[in-house]
This record gives sequence, C-alpha cells and structure tokens, in this order.
Amino acid sequence: MEEQQAGVTIPDELVISKIYFIRGQKVMLDKDLAELYEVETRYLNKAVNRNIKRFPVPDFMFQLSDGEFKNLMFQFGTSSWGGTRKAPFVFSEMGVAMLSGILNSDRAINVNIQIMRIFTRMRQVLMENTELRLDIEKIKQKLNSHDKNMEIVFHYLDELSKKVFAPVQKPRKRIGYKPDEV
Repeated sequence: MEEQQAGVTIPDELVISKIYFIRGQKVMLDKDLAELYEVETRYLNKAVNRNIKRFPVPDFMFQLSDGEFKNLMFQFGTSSWGGTRKAPFVFSEMGVAMLSGILNSDRAINVNIQIMRIFTRMRQVLMENTELRLDIEKIKQKLNSHDKNMEIVFHYLDELSKKVFAPVQKPRKRIGYKPDEV
C-alpha cells in the first residue's frame, strides 16, 4: 500500500490546468489543492489556519476578492461553487511548497513534489520564451534596418539611372523662317 502511494502520479496536464494567473502571480485554489491531496477543502484550510504564520499574505497565500471570485466562476461557467459561501484562498508557488510542511500524508508530499516540478518547468519555459522573444525582436530590428538601407540604395539607384539614362539634349538646328540679321 505504501509503495502505491509513493508512486502516486497525477497527469501534468491536470495539475497545469489548475494553475491560474491572479494578481500577477501563478496560484492554485484551495479547492483544487484539496482535490489533488484527496482531502476536504475545509481540512486543508484548517491546517493552514493552525499554521498561519507559515503563510504570509499576499506572497504565499491570499483570499480572492468578491470580484475575482465572480470572475473565476464566470470563467468556469458555473452559477455556484459547490456550496462555497466565501471566496476561496489561493496559494502561490511558495505557499504550495509550505503546504508540504503542514500536510504529512505521503500523497500530499508526492503531489507537492510534482507541483513544484511543474512550477519549475513553467518558469523555464517562460524564460526560454522570453529569450526567444528577445532574439526575434533583434531580428526584426535588423530587418527594419535592412529595409531602410535597401530603400536608400534603391533611391540612389533611381537617381543614378535618371542621370545615366536621361536623353542627352544636343543643341538643335533651327529650321524654318530665319529673319536676316542686320
């Protein structure tokens, strides 16, 4: 039995789908964490309240405002939140890490390890994308510079071709009536 719990794996996609971006940070809802740990949300929140000093607000944990809560419910397309009467608590990456210290079940420890690995991978992907975006911007700037240079080159070529290929005006011999010069 202990070997089965030690090998608990949850699909990464499931965990990733439970990570939200709220107030400028990646967070997970207490309800979702409780579901992953296979405990009731109220027991998770009781354990947090007993160890509240470990969860400084707002960088480890905070409670959603009514507006944020309504927006979240709207995103899920639900009119109720399973009987929840107050807005849920959300935990940042550091708060989730701190949960491993207060939840002692093997499942909670293994799920936390998996969540921490996913947060780390997400941070890596974001950094790689940032580097890629910077490289693309550099290429765009070079292309813009090349476009401007090419435009100047073509302008000078046009000017040069006008001078080279312009018909040479020779003095023409006048024809017709010429009054005598006196």
